[in-house]
Amino acid sequence: LPAGLSQWFPALEVLDVSGTGLAEMGAELLSLPCLHTLLAKNNRLGGPGSLPKGLGQAPLASSLRVLNLSGNRFADVPPVLLRLRGLRSLSLGGNRLHSIPPDIQELRSLEFLYLGGNFITSIPPELAKLPSLKYLVLCDNKIQSIPPQLAQLHSLRSLSLHNNLLTYLPREILNLVHLEELSLRGNPLVVRFVRDLTYNPPSLQELAGRTVKTRNVPYTPSDLPETLVRYLSLASNCPNPKCGGVYFDSCVRQIKFVDFCGKYRLPLMHYLCSPECSSPFSSASQSSTSQSESDSEDEASVAAHRMQKVLLG
Repeated sequence: LPAGLSQWFPALEVLDVSGTGLAEMGAELLSLPCLHTLLAKNNRLGGPGSLPKGLGQAPLASSLRVLNLSGNRFADVPPVLLRLRGLRSLSLGGNRLHSIPPDIQELRSLEFLYLGGNFITSIPPELAKLPSLKYLVLCDNKIQSIPPQLAQLHSLRSLSLHNNLLTYLPREILNLVHLEELSLRGNPLVVRFVRDLTYNPPSLQELAGRTVKTRNVPYTPSDLPETLVRYLSLASNCPNPKCGGVYFDSCVRQIKFVDFCGKYRLPLMHYLCSPECSSPFSSASQSSTSQSESDSEDEASVAAHRMQKVLLG
């Protein structure tokens, strides 16, 4: 950036240096107290020192609202960006990112996050701690699963996940009550559904814990070691309404197909306490399965109006 920039334009609010071949932005940027939008797309940024060290300090830490660094060479999200607490829009698409740092949760004002076109393989649960996030773009990556914690993004309006490696979605996605657009085309779940999943037998600790919880065996913190008390508090109720069981670490992962918009059937992941809850070979389990399937269909009809646009093809 040219020296004396702040002297020439002391009240500069928008700076666009996209496509200029920049390999670094100097400290002159830090003396622009009114800057709220910085666009630096399609450059050569990404090496050591490509961003000034004081970028996350005042005044930019509070004034900068929009930052677009797409089409550069960043292999990691620069830690200095995570101190820009006033950011509402952050774009890092088309870089060389392999992960999303858990500290992304520090950007509490973020409303728009674009990370498409990278090499990201997983989504940290901490991403769900962005209370203002409305638009999340993670398309064209290598993501294989979606953490159920994303259901905590109650402000989310649009979720772009096309061209990844997803084979199912967590059933918690139905809790995204404000979601209007869900883009899933180009994922294995659209062309190849997963139906058969393995089940690991429960450990002796889990069997004992299940007995304590299902039979309401009384206990107090003075009766058991602290680790076991904590373990017992992690019990999850089996969603099968005819079961009433619980599980801890060992469960049956089962795909349920749920209608969206009356047109598409999406595979959502359900967790059951044992194979008996989903096995079609006994009359009891048959009725449980039918009931569970029916509940999924009811759940789908309630949620259908929430998904106004589902893009699969």
